[in-house]
Amino acid sequence: MSMESDLVALLTPICGETYPDVAPLGVAMPYVVWQQLGGETMRYADNTAMDHRRPLVQVAVWSEARQTSLDLIRQIEDALTASSAFTAEPQGEPISMYEPDTQRYGSIQRFLIWAAR
Repeated sequence: MSMESDLVALLTPICGETYPDVAPLGVAMPYVVWQQLGGETMRYADNTAMDHRRPLVQVAVWSEARQTSLDLIRQIEDALTASSAFTAEPQGEPISMYEPDTQRYGSIQRFLIWAAR
């Protein structure tokens, strides 16, 4: 499996509405979106690719209540850091957001993930 499919397999049981990059219009809350924000390129001294990679992945939870978003992102942190599919390192505590136009509360957290290429 790829890091992306392993990530979706971990996130979906926590929140059935899980999407890469952006959620579809009109999706029910709560939902999770994740995206890769770059990361460290892993190369050997001879410039060949390593058999692992280390992407920086952002996970965002959106819901109708701040506490729901925070509870879900904490469950996600626990699941990612306990995963046997890859190694995930949280890059700080979740950031709380509020979008007044959509009246959605968000919790956003970033993870460095060490995964097979």
